[in-house]
Amino acid sequence: MLTTTAEPATDLGYLLHKHPDRAQAFPVAAGTAHVFYPRADQEECTAALLLDVDPVALVKGGATTGFTLGQYVNDRPYVAGSLLAVALGSVFSSAMKGRCAARPELAARLIPLSVRIPTLPCRDGRELVERLFTPLGWRVVADPVPLDPQFPGWGDSRYLDTTLTGEMRLADALSHLYVLLPVLDGSKHYWVGQDEVDKLLRAGAGWLAAHPERTLISRRYLAHQRPYVRTALERLADADDTDVAELDDALAEPVVTAVPERPEPLAVQRRHSVLGVLKELGARRVLDLGCGNGALLRELIADRELTEIVGIDVSASAIEAAARALQLDRMAERQRERITLRQSALTYTDQTLAGYDAAVLMEVIEHVDESRLPALEHAVFAAARPAAVVVTTPNVEHNVRFDSLEAGRMRHSDHRFEWTRAQFREWSEAVAARHGYTVGFRPVGPDDPDVGPPTQLAVFEREQAPEGGR
Repeated sequence: MLTTTAEPATDLGYLLHKHPDRAQAFPVAAGTAHVFYPRADQEECTAALLLDVDPVALVKGGATTGFTLGQYVNDRPYVAGSLLAVALGSVFSSAMKGRCAARPELAARLIPLSVRIPTLPCRDGRELVERLFTPLGWRVVADPVPLDPQFPGWGDSRYLDTTLTGEMRLADALSHLYVLLPVLDGSKHYWVGQDEVDKLLRAGAGWLAAHPERTLISRRYLAHQRPYVRTALERLADADDTDVAELDDALAEPVVTAVPERPEPLAVQRRHSVLGVLKELGARRVLDLGCGNGALLRELIADRELTEIVGIDVSASAIEAAARALQLDRMAERQRERITLRQSALTYTDQTLAGYDAAVLMEVIEHVDESRLPALEHAVFAAARPAAVVVTTPNVEHNVRFDSLEAGRMRHSDHRFEWTRAQFREWSEAVAARHGYTVGFRPVGPDDPDVGPPTQLAVFEREQAPEGGR
């Protein structure tokens, strides 16, 4: 909860771009973020951010823990950690950037602020909270939360009921929380890559370079991955003209000398494989056929080289979910003009889909009855006839490598079939021959020498008609 007593206190609504008279909900990767105001009057205004985590969706999105049950039974829905930081950055993005279109002068003002975090995870106790927040101008009160108030003998948990008070710009306060909540948590829910360095330095601009604990912050925020930590510290050193060797000597410790071998989730590998193929093809106008809730669309819209993206799905609810995930209603106009979402069946001819550079059917064909595949084939390869078609589908032979999958069961309850590599190759080569395409095959995921990869991918490229031909 974020509270101010700057009069009129209700100006907090302008700063946060959230009206005090309304409760609002925003879809985020982990579930739904709710913003509401327990109190809003001239003397005091409090804005609350409540993150309702969907544990199952979190696991499907690639979050992992040390053991299978731990993916579903953990503290993630209840603590102010990396999930809340991501929601904070998404819901209050304009406020964090110091923008206030309605009252621009407010964003630059120092105002009295109080931040209450009832369940702040921190194994190192209140001392670390003070070391991180006090240099930034906060006064810290952090009390351990008992494991069970009814049984005081059990001792305290690793969570702190924390209140921060200070006088500063709201944008600065939000950036402090965005960076330091994951640092204290020490358990990021997503894979840390090079882009995290940019996010850290962007959010920490103006304060991180001068922070006495900048090395510790960088190490924890970047999950102790030495190459990324080194890059961050070098760039911070450049920001304040300090030699990187003069920074905290923690870099001399054997932190992590290589990126840990943590496998990228198969869903992520699949999307990256498709994106890689589209780049190789030089595609600019792309169809995502069977787009579902927009997982691939989010990656496509981020690629500035794509000038037109069309998402098609037979399910109206899936189209609505994709629109929410993409935040179409909040998307910049120039960005919004690049993407279209439509409800349509892939087994019916739609002439408006003709002429595109590429069409993607990512994990789609196995959801279609085999008797309806000829109709889908005609609609895509004969009527729409894009320059290239990318198709992915499960490799049923690899199912024996999934410990959680019972013998004979398909990977999804809606799958109508799952093909072997030979079956997929036979279907693909026949489709290519019938419609004037060439086809090549690629593995997605680890290519097991005995049973092949978990996902198989085919790239169809339309043959050029010879000069003087039809």
